[in-house]
Amino acid sequence: MSTTATLTTAPASAPVQATDRWYPLRRTTESLLAPAAALAAAALLFSVFLLFLGASPADFLDLVWRGAFGSWFSLQNTVQRAAPLLLTALCVAIPGQLGLVIIGGEAAVVLGGLAATVAALPLLNTSPIIVWAAMAVAGSAMGAFWIGISGWLRARLNVNEVIASLVLSYIGLALFNHLVEGLLRDPASLNKPSTYGIGDGNMLDTVPWLDVHPGLPVGILACLICWVLIYRSSFGFASRVTGGNIRAAQLQGLPVTKLILLACAIGGGCAGLAGAIEVAAEYGRANASLNAGYGYTGILIAFLARFNPLAIMPMAILLGGLGAAGGLLQRRMGLPDATIQVLQGLIFVSILASDTLYGRFRWFQPRGGA
Repeated sequence: MSTTATLTTAPASAPVQATDRWYPLRRTTESLLAPAAALAAAALLFSVFLLFLGASPADFLDLVWRGAFGSWFSLQNTVQRAAPLLLTALCVAIPGQLGLVIIGGEAAVVLGGLAATVAALPLLNTSPIIVWAAMAVAGSAMGAFWIGISGWLRARLNVNEVIASLVLSYIGLALFNHLVEGLLRDPASLNKPSTYGIGDGNMLDTVPWLDVHPGLPVGILACLICWVLIYRSSFGFASRVTGGNIRAAQLQGLPVTKLILLACAIGGGCAGLAGAIEVAAEYGRANASLNAGYGYTGILIAFLARFNPLAIMPMAILLGGLGAAGGLLQRRMGLPDATIQVLQGLIFVSILASDTLYGRFRWFQPRGGA
């Protein structure tokens, strides 16, 4: 009886939306204003925090701009930090289309970097292109496998994906440390345990003519492909339907289990690829430097972008810029390094709170007879 009632009444709002020619504009405006209001609220709260520390919010803003975008060197530093964030944010955004909250991207990054290094070592005497291809495949496969475990636990055993991905993140980081400091350790790495290196000849160079991190074009391309996948494919449509109401998706015969596994694998593959690129472009080997918090920052970026791959790009630059300015803030204002993390925390809380604004204002609701 309840199913019949639902099927009978659900389409009632469709004619209203169809007759309101301004409804798409209302939806777009609402999707822009809510995150903007959240950022403004976070900025206000953080200004109060700075005043409590005896620091000037205006000086803070000026130094952030100079440290993140004020010079070509600053911009390069920002891009270097933003490049892996593009891919780790996709690790959250793709499963997020199905209503899943995956927070284990950090383990996918480090394990992807480790797998990429292991895949490269037997190929050091071959062409660098072969080495890079092997690293990309191995890193992506490991990330897809690790995040896919969370998807499998959710789809098959109905284990909460937040808890599963968080626990697996701790397990993955512990496994990474165990292998790097034990079985795969290079005996020559004394102060900082590391694996054997992939060699200078196999390191990725900066992007020609731009002199920026090679992960930037890869991340941008991944965001564009994922946008097409989500908004211009049957997989994306089915995922969004499932995210809207998983019970309704099951009643319509959608392969929910397959969608969950595929979304988690794609997201994890992006995070694993980020780890592989960091090894090939920055470190040349797997060590604790890979555990830089990219996976956790990616969560904030995905929520700021509301899981939209195109919106991830400017948000990654914004958060990358905040990270790049951290050193300058320490030197000029005497602020602790954790100050940026406080700001990120306030942004995250504000973004979560902003979800309560959606659908609360009459101007954004569909109207008939327009």
